[in-house]
Formats: sequence, structure tokens, C-alpha cells
Amino acid sequence: MSSPAEFYHSLPPISKIYGTACFAFTVAFQLGLLNPGWLYLDYPLVIRKLQIWRLLTNFFFLGPFSMHFGMRMLMIARYGVQLEKTTFENRTADFLYMFVTTMFTALAVTFAVPPLRTFFLSNGLVFMLVYVWSREFATSRVNIMGLQFKGFYLPWALLAVNTMFGAPLLPDLFGIIIGHVYYFLTVLYPRSSGKYLLLTPRWVHNLVAKYSFLRPKTSSTAAPQPPPAATGRAFTGRSYRLSQD
Repeated sequence: MSSPAEFYHSLPPISKIYGTACFAFTVAFQLGLLNPGWLYLDYPLVIRKLQIWRLLTNFFFLGPFSMHFGMRMLMIARYGVQLEKTTFENRTADFLYMFVTTMFTALAVTFAVPPLRTFFLSNGLVFMLVYVWSREFATSRVNIMGLQFKGFYLPWALLAVNTMFGAPLLPDLFGIIIGHVYYFLTVLYPRSSGKYLLLTPRWVHNLVAKYSFLRPKTSSTAAPQPPPAATGRAFTGRSYRLSQD
């Protein structure tokens, strides 16, 4: 049985960085070192006062220590880590770009549709991981409150449970929406049309190659992750999905 330190060091890089940042923001808030008023998303402040950091920081604050916070951290540790270790194995740049594109999608949608705006989009981003996991592991068996069902239904089950316990509906539902947009562009549309619309840019691959903390720990026999050729195809490592029914 591994120690907490060993478990932490074994985590894949992007999930570890995101989870650590969310945890650090909450710790800083609990210690009185961080005011959420500096972090929340406010487009008038971004545009009129050039507080550009709000476009990013709102994705990293999950609220104070609570059961809700703990559940979100478990979602990152469970579903984000499994996605990065399996579906995105040896494709760290693609996993990082998934975060980039879904964050951009969330900002674009909330800017264009004011009723969908919330102060923090972090809950939706975490729920995006759950949704993508549910599509990649659709036939896996999951258990919630003694009920067993296929992984495909996990986001909807969690949405119902969270709503039952008083959590707002919009953030989780929004996470499902941005997760589906990503999955449609990278899997469903290419599967039906043969055309790939979302290719991870070379600069993302170069970024991962440049900084060691963005690369997963691999054995000496593991092949390095090559940058993509300019073929117009996205996420070629997932091409096996095109042959599935």
C-alpha cells in the first residue's frame, strides 16, 4: 500500500497540477491569504479594468473546505487521473489541450449567453472531466448510493444527487455541455465524417516537451510522445474509436 506522498507523485502531470492548484487556492482562502473577490469571473472588470487574470483564476477555486469541495477533488483524482493514464496515455499535450479548449469554450459561451454566467467556472470544468470519462468508459460499472449502472449515465446520476443535496444545477449541467462540445469535435464528428476539426497545435506539444513537470514519469522502455505531423487529423491516438459501432 503506497503512502500519500507516493500516491501524489504517481499522479499524471496535468491532473496533478490542476488538482494541486485547486487545493492550494482553497487552503489560501481558509488561511485568509486569498480573497475570492480577486478571482471570480466578471467580464466588465476584465474589459474595462483589464483584470485579465479573472479569465483563468475562476477555474481554480472550488470554494471552502466542505463535502462539496471534497467531492470535486475526488472527481479530479478519480476521473481526471484515469482519463490521463488510459485514454490520453502518452498524449499529455492532447489532455492539456482538452483543458485549454473547454476553458475557452466555457468563457465564450458565458460571454455570449449572460444567463449561463456564474462567478466560478471551476465546478463545470471538473464536471467536464466526468462527462468525457463517461463517454470513454461508457460500459464500466459504477456505484452511487448503492445503485449500480453503466458509466455512460454517471454525469446524470451525479447531477441528480448533487441537486437533491441542494447544489445548484447550472454549473454541473454547464460542465456536461462543454464536455459534449469537446467530445463531439474530437470523436463523434470525426467518426461520422472522417474530418478532424480539433488538432492539438504544435506549440502545445512543444510546451510539454520543453518543461519536464508537464511530462508523465515513464519507464525506460516507454516511447516519448512525438509532436503531430501537419496532417489535419486530431488525436490520432484515439483513431481506434472510428471502427467501433
